[in-house]
Amino acid sequence: MRASPALRSRLAYVNMNPMSAEPAREALRPEPSPDPFGYDPAFHARMRPYFEFLYRRYWRVQTDGLEHIPDSGAALIISNHSGGIPFDATMIGTAIDLDHPRHRLLRFLYDRFVAAMPLVPDAYNRMGAAVASFQNARRLLEMGELVGLFPEGVEGVAKGIWQSYRVQPFHTGFIRLSLTLRVPIIPCAVVGAEEIYPVIGKWTRLGPLKQLLNVPYVPLTPLFPFFGPLGMVPLPTKWHIRFGAPIRFYDTARLQRHLPRKSVQALAERVRRRIQATLHALLAQRESIF
Repeated sequence: MRASPALRSRLAYVNMNPMSAEPAREALRPEPSPDPFGYDPAFHARMRPYFEFLYRRYWRVQTDGLEHIPDSGAALIISNHSGGIPFDATMIGTAIDLDHPRHRLLRFLYDRFVAAMPLVPDAYNRMGAAVASFQNARRLLEMGELVGLFPEGVEGVAKGIWQSYRVQPFHTGFIRLSLTLRVPIIPCAVVGAEEIYPVIGKWTRLGPLKQLLNVPYVPLTPLFPFFGPLGMVPLPTKWHIRFGAPIRFYDTARLQRHLPRKSVQALAERVRRRIQATLHALLAQRESIF
């Protein structure tokens, strides 16, 4: 393949001017391929100061167990879910982004109903998230990414205050992903998100709002909607995030890739119980909600 006249001219200039060689090499390097899910590093960088403020100043998040997250390669971060609005995903990702030695990107999967909401899915995608599906999770893991999942689904984020820190039954897709691709499961427990929007009820008669927002309900809290927009401000609770030791079910010789449904459910329940036990331990240590 012959070089174009412009490229030959540029290379000749580099040969006569060695000091310009490095910029020339930069110019000749191919552009990185766009992320298949829409991740935008520049947008992420612009948003980082806001998330860092929430993480370090507003919710004063204490994080431990980051040594359990690998420096490279795929892994599944499995966490409890709460808070009415999923700030817990943001803070887990921010903890890994800011405090992990490799400052890794966490690719959370979000519920399908969010994909039809205005503006929100585009922002999520640009931050590195993707619509929840087995296929999307598999592709991200095959890319060597950290993938975050809330196996409770909507049932977790919609819990009322009377169910605080009671982890709901897990969906089992993450078990099959781990066994199929041989990636570790890292359990994660979050304390503090439960109280930022204490849900006391659900407004389901949305009328035209249902078509506009495409949400199954609007959470009712002690402050919202009674205090209007001010009631949407999350409370400044004190958070604690703990990452547990990796779980590798695929290392057990008797486990096979194609397990019966009951066996998969039993493994998911073991992960759920470990996270529940960690939540109990963190709650026992907590001196104050704020």
